[in-house]
Amino acid sequence: MNTAPSQPTVASVDATVTTDGVNAASSTGVSAKPDIITIYLPRDAAALAMDADAVALAIEQEARRRNLTIQLVRNGSRGMLWLEPLAEIVTPAGRIAYGPVQVEDVASLFEADWLHGGAHPLNLGLTEAIPYLKNQQRLTFSRVGITDPLSTDHYLAHDGLQGLRRALTMTPEQIVEEVTTSGLRGRGGAAFPTGIKWKTVLTTPAPQKYIVCNADEGDSGTFSDRLIMEGDPFLLIEGMTIAGLAVGATYGYIYVRSEYPQAIDTLNAAIARAHHAGWLGDDIQGSGKRFDLEVRKGAGAYICGEETSLLESLEGKRGVVRAKPPLPAISGLFGQPTVINNLISLATVPVILARGAAYYRDYGMGRSQGTLPFQLAGNLKHGGLVEVAFGITLRELLYDYGGGSASGRPLRAVQVGGPLGAYLPESQWDVPLDYEAYVKISAMVGHGGIVAFDDTVDMSRMARYAMEFCAVESCGKCTPCRIGAVRGQETLDKIRARGPQHEQHIHLLRDLCDTMLGGSLCALGGMTPYPVLSALNHFPEDFGIAAPATSGNPTASHQA
Repeated sequence: MNTAPSQPTVASVDATVTTDGVNAASSTGVSAKPDIITIYLPRDAAALAMDADAVALAIEQEARRRNLTIQLVRNGSRGMLWLEPLAEIVTPAGRIAYGPVQVEDVASLFEADWLHGGAHPLNLGLTEAIPYLKNQQRLTFSRVGITDPLSTDHYLAHDGLQGLRRALTMTPEQIVEEVTTSGLRGRGGAAFPTGIKWKTVLTTPAPQKYIVCNADEGDSGTFSDRLIMEGDPFLLIEGMTIAGLAVGATYGYIYVRSEYPQAIDTLNAAIARAHHAGWLGDDIQGSGKRFDLEVRKGAGAYICGEETSLLESLEGKRGVVRAKPPLPAISGLFGQPTVINNLISLATVPVILARGAAYYRDYGMGRSQGTLPFQLAGNLKHGGLVEVAFGITLRELLYDYGGGSASGRPLRAVQVGGPLGAYLPESQWDVPLDYEAYVKISAMVGHGGIVAFDDTVDMSRMARYAMEFCAVESCGKCTPCRIGAVRGQETLDKIRARGPQHEQHIHLLRDLCDTMLGGSLCALGGMTPYPVLSALNHFPEDFGIAAPATSGNPTASHQA
């Protein structure tokens, strides 16, 4: 496993904050004037939820009151969400972090001479030395929180566009081979080899091909897609452009959930600036090659995170799962060959092209190569994003990064991989986070979402929620999902009531899960049994039974 790569050097940009909160970068370069102090403050949605805009205004007003000249740059989030809003002061020694900063703290920060790293209760020291950040292996997220997300100067100064420039010197076959050799797999949860999907699209003749980015990040406890869109949108644009060059596609779509308005606005602004810089359009970087893209807003259906439902939605239809075959790589959007990848997959491609397949492949373990941004949520002291190589354990993430439970009570269960992921008891927290290792315990890594629960959780209630979620979000096309989830809720209500025929209802629930596993058309119905059966098998006391009805893997006797 590789050691953590070095972080880019800190740079600042002459910037002002416009009324809509978007930074207006100057065209004079990326170096700040030596007599002006630069302050970075996130405009990420999590920071905004913690009054970052009000803090920014208070900082500007206090600086004016003291006749001080500052540059306030609104950056993306570093991913340490418990510290938001996190302000960073650029000093000769590096950026010094202060947080979480509230409006009422601003006057005392200036009084403490924070513009020169002065001592204050909110002073966290050098940002890069904070253990939560220092111990990560940031490849895909190397720029997030460091640069102005909408400054093309910043992007270039921090190694941006290197992957695209290399791709422009390569044949499509060479690009596909590089991605294949890197071992990159779908980061949306399916973990299908990205290079194989691209090769299928490349070798399928068609008058038009498309690149579709799945940014419909609907899983509970996930936010890595949003952090990229809001904190480094040019990275996604570069990755999709490289994908277009690789397979012969000239147009792309970014499908974003409607609940991400800041991400949508940032992407649209970034696309406009990429056009102006010659990174998109009919003549990319003077190469004579063309690629363009646009943002499409989803209407809030969880099922549209499934690739074929997403394509139906993009075509203006109701988001309903398509039967396969044909695969989208052969007949996808508007019946044309389509690369449809998760945002993190596409955002990782520029790193692979810039640094080489071998560099990326050397991270991780087994067939799980590279890094994954894990998202820590639920009952944890330090919720946020952690990008590390595959092979780390859940226990390390929960305690070394997450800091244990926020409530101070013992952690009892952790759901990994979103609302369709299994609930893991403490006995499984030392299994390496690796696609194949998790399959062996009937769990999934998924999109890297991790939601923790302390010992007050009622796991029978969580199992019922899984069935309820499936019933609400089902597209209705297949019977096992549409009807099975409703019957599952009813059966779990009877089990939780501890009424007559309790044992029979337990058996009925297992049979129902077996039907959903084997008969559902997509992963929504097919994986809803994972949280249900894992809760039932690992936490039987919450269902009124003394011991697990089966041993070993929670779905071992119910695999299709």
